[in-house]
Amino acid sequence: MRLNLKHLLFFIATILQINSFGQINPVSDAPDDPEVGVVEHLDEYLPKDIYITGLDSQRVLLTDLIDKPTVLNFVYYRCPGICSPLMEGLAEVMDRSDLKPNEDYQVLTISFDPTETLDLAERKKTNYLNLVNKKEAISAGWKFFISDSASIVKATKAVGFQYKRTGNDFLHAASVMVISPDGKITRYLNGIYFLPFEFKMAIIEANKGKSGPTINKILQFCYSYDPVGQTYVLNVTKIAGSIIIFIALFIFLYLVFKPKRKEV
Repeated sequence: MRLNLKHLLFFIATILQINSFGQINPVSDAPDDPEVGVVEHLDEYLPKDIYITGLDSQRVLLTDLIDKPTVLNFVYYRCPGICSPLMEGLAEVMDRSDLKPNEDYQVLTISFDPTETLDLAERKKTNYLNLVNKKEAISAGWKFFISDSASIVKATKAVGFQYKRTGNDFLHAASVMVISPDGKITRYLNGIYFLPFEFKMAIIEANKGKSGPTINKILQFCYSYDPVGQTYVLNVTKIAGSIIIFIALFIFLYLVFKPKRKEV
């Protein structure tokens, strides 16, 4: 079987239409936003009418708090899935980084579940502070908030954070957004583990107002909720799709690069 460059380009284009979890994205001039995931809004500014409430019970404008590079983190505190590993990853990179929380940058964690309370937010903050050594500095630089439904919709829409309610819980991705001191979105960091160097560069560039590409494009999602078993289960379809893509790519590369038989 002989494959030329045209075949290779066609195959690559096909693979690019399939996302990392085996779902096929429709091709159109104006593709719809995903129901769950992150749509990057680099170089866009946060709206100035988003209200959040902190552990001191004060309701403030989100943009009034952003006076330094800021890591914006949307979770819901009751999350039985990926939110805890995500915030553990944030705690770890803050502890390991040589940047100083509350001086060089800050982290604002906001619940996107409007029913959650400040008591729950405070308990969560205490839990994650128990994981770090720089407790005092990180406590000052990592702030936890709740908000009302209208402000939550505005905030998540502004940064492209798409989530879906499933029963009493939510399906959502693990990603944080880095914001410049003047409220511009400059970087997205995906996943639940953050490299100290990448984290530091994101903060430094945000301080200069420079936006940067997302290095890790693969989003990690909460497990799918099984309403019958009332538990979260691993999404087999996503895993199977990933395996199929890998096998197809392996076979294709084998066919392209295998030695040609000598004609007798």
